[in-house]
Amino acid sequence: MGLQEKAASENFEVRVSTNALQNIEEITGYIAFVKQQPMNAAKVGDALFSAIDRIARNPFAYRECEEIPTKGKIY
Repeated sequence: MGLQEKAASENFEVRVSTNALQNIEEITGYIAFVKQQPMNAAKVGDALFSAIDRIARNPFAYRECEEIPTKGKIY
């Protein structure tokens, strides 16, 4: 396995805070119960967790958030 292949297959750790998980639960709960759209709530939840997985696989593919700058320009 070459260096590039190894780097491409390496997953990084994404830490999701308890607060973020609660927010996702509130968002999907609102869509499911208040808006009475449980299928859309499931789609939104799946899309959020898919995005988190994509970040774990390739965090350098995403730009830095301009509102929350970092020293290293990465998260």
